[in-house]
Amino acid sequence: MTDRRLWSYKEIAAHIRVRPDTVRAYRKHGHLPPPDHVEGGRPYWYADTVRAWVAARPGNRRRGAG
Repeated sequence: MTDRRLWSYKEIAAHIRVRPDTVRAYRKHGHLPPPDHVEGGRPYWYADTVRAWVAARPGNRRRGAG
């Protein structure tokens, strides 16, 4: 089943247990995938996109990524 909920920096940060500013820095430095949707200038990612990115991150040991 696909998860097409849109996540902002805040939801991504909660998922990977960091601050939203850290997620913004990841994007600024090219470490996040491109947003799936942009509304009002704000980027959003599908939950599935974020989960796939987390699974592929270097050093990922599945520590609390669920």
